[in-house]
Amino acid sequence: MNRIEALRSRGISCALYDDPINIRYLTGYTGEGSLLVLPDRAVIITDFRYVEQAQRQSPFCDLERVGADRGANAIIAEALESAGIHDLPIEENIVTVSRLRAMEKALPGVHLTALPETVLEMRTVKDEGELDCIRKALAISCQAFDDLLGVIHAGMTEKRACAELNHFMNLRGSEGNAFDTIVASGVNGSLPHAVPSDKVIEKGDLVTFDFGAKFGGYCADMTRTIAVGEISSELHAIYDAVLEAQLTSEAAVKPGAVCRDIDKIARDQLEAKYPGAFGHSLGHGVGLFIHELPRLSFRSETILQKGHVVTVEPGVYVPGVGGCRIEDTVIVTEDGFENPVTTPKQLIVV
Repeated sequence: MNRIEALRSRGISCALYDDPINIRYLTGYTGEGSLLVLPDRAVIITDFRYVEQAQRQSPFCDLERVGADRGANAIIAEALESAGIHDLPIEENIVTVSRLRAMEKALPGVHLTALPETVLEMRTVKDEGELDCIRKALAISCQAFDDLLGVIHAGMTEKRACAELNHFMNLRGSEGNAFDTIVASGVNGSLPHAVPSDKVIEKGDLVTFDFGAKFGGYCADMTRTIAVGEISSELHAIYDAVLEAQLTSEAAVKPGAVCRDIDKIARDQLEAKYPGAFGHSLGHGVGLFIHELPRLSFRSETILQKGHVVTVEPGVYVPGVGGCRIEDTVIVTEDGFENPVTTPKQLIVV
């Protein structure tokens, strides 16, 4: 069963997709345009630049080409009229106000409704092909980080360290960054999503690297915090607390585990030692997009199952002192989890 058929089996027989990630997931097509799912066929709507690409990547889909005299909305209107369809679910989080107004004008007899998150739910459980892409993306990330450890030193700026890491990921075969690489040294370590700056990395700093390669469209996500020379006992204590929380919460990942319960393991440990210093969720799903379902959050009652891919990334952030985060992306298996991240979690000193 292909993914379009799987979508129909879940009750979505007519829908318009504009999110390029959802279109890629459903069809394999990676260019620009829209995907119109109908009861008996699926249509990729694009322009001249992507016609051949769409034919190669999605031969089981019909193709409609927009032009100067026939836009996407006209194509949609013709297809719906031919199929006798008067209700069209659309991605309300993707369609802009201006696009919605244009569609309402072009489709006067069609009721536009909000699509349920069926594709997002389908994307949460990865098949073996998807898992292999994630494993490869993580392998590239680990290799690149090993490369970085050979060149990073005190006196290098955060921006330079970031550029080196990105360069090594590209050399190792990454299709591009899964997200903007984070490098946070010294006092900047208290910023969970710090932007690499001109700050010079100094001896005695903890430096946090949050990064990920992409392979086959799929993302990697990992974080390591290293020491540059000898660090203070206070920073050592922060690192040890985060490492313990990461190891114990990750060990709880298995089918049947409730996401909020795993989050609670790490949160209770860190809250007891550093009240209020761990303010974000423990983790999130990873796939074609860097933040997917399920979420390891104190709010989430999702039950993990085989094929889920989640990050486990506790952190402690102390303003004026610094911070630490340690993160793996793990795959839920039949009886536990697989961790493709091979970079050590014990403190690395350079």
